[in-house]
Amino acid sequence: MSTGGADKPGSGGGGGSGGAVRTPSDFLKSIRGRPVVVKLNSGVDYRGILACLDGYMNIAMEQTEEYVNGQLKNKYGDAFIRGNNVLYISTSKRTLSDGA
Repeated sequence: MSTGGADKPGSGGGGGSGGAVRTPSDFLKSIRGRPVVVKLNSGVDYRGILACLDGYMNIAMEQTEEYVNGQLKNKYGDAFIRGNNVLYISTSKRTLSDGA
């Protein structure tokens, strides 16, 4: 009969910190302007600065680098990625290349 309480985020049964709940939307807002890695469904990675994104996960990036199989293939000034191609977005501890 019980579902384990997983479907009731405010049930108080978890071991939460009691702080404010952080949603994926909050995370995406907090990383704007920071280095990110965007992985596409095709397996290609794009690394750069997150300029903006919308509710469809369309992404605009700056100082973008394209990686295929872990190897740098191309550099772009600005890039736009259509949201339906995105597998995930991750924060990155990327350092800017000299002369980029």
